[in-house]
Amino acid sequence: LIANTDAEAASLVSLYEACPDNVSVVSPGVNLKVFTAGAGKAAAREFVGLPKDAHIITFVGRIQPHKGPEVLIRAVAELVSHSPHLRAKLITNIIGGASGANQSEVERLKELVSWLHIDDVVRFAPPVPRVELPQWYRAADLVCVPSYSESFGLVALEAQACGTPVIASAVGGLRTAVADGISGVLVDGHNPRAWSSVIARLLQEPQRRVLLSMGAYEHASHFGWDATSRGT
Repeated sequence: LIANTDAEAASLVSLYEACPDNVSVVSPGVNLKVFTAGAGKAAAREFVGLPKDAHIITFVGRIQPHKGPEVLIRAVAELVSHSPHLRAKLITNIIGGASGANQSEVERLKELVSWLHIDDVVRFAPPVPRVELPQWYRAADLVCVPSYSESFGLVALEAQACGTPVIASAVGGLRTAVADGISGVLVDGHNPRAWSSVIARLLQEPQRRVLLSMGAYEHASHFGWDATSRGT
């Protein structure tokens, strides 16, 4: 049996009575030739059509409740409430499409954005071609992964491989995918107020973001497909 993380391996043993000798841990890989720092943030923003001086927060993933996009939306509403000076330059990208039984989720979230009066700072985009995805990661100041559960969290790794710090829920494989305080920040729970304070603090500390960016790039470098194939 191959598990994504130590926690998942422990669950196989404790919940399913797997023999520990038969369980190995091999993390999923990220394509480090595709997800790279590229030509940098300014070039990426020009490519995707975003202002160079904006504060950009990005969510990438299936638009379904357990991925937590609503947590980010409510956190942004909190953010513009307690830090109104950030509003003028704030852009939050929600990139992805509805999935499975949640076909109306995108419309529901758009209505929530209108109800919270943050239409000016939240933008929805359909899934983007894989070759363009690294540009969206590079263009962001922060990538948020507010999932309620995650066996690993490849979005977090892809973003970090592009040199973008990640704010993620401290759940499942995200504890492995993100090095807390080094490549990003892990947040306990899904309280929008807690998320907004972490986002606000990082947006207002550009030097810390630079350090996290360097840490993100280094951390992701250990999760290439070569390491995954060797482990397997």
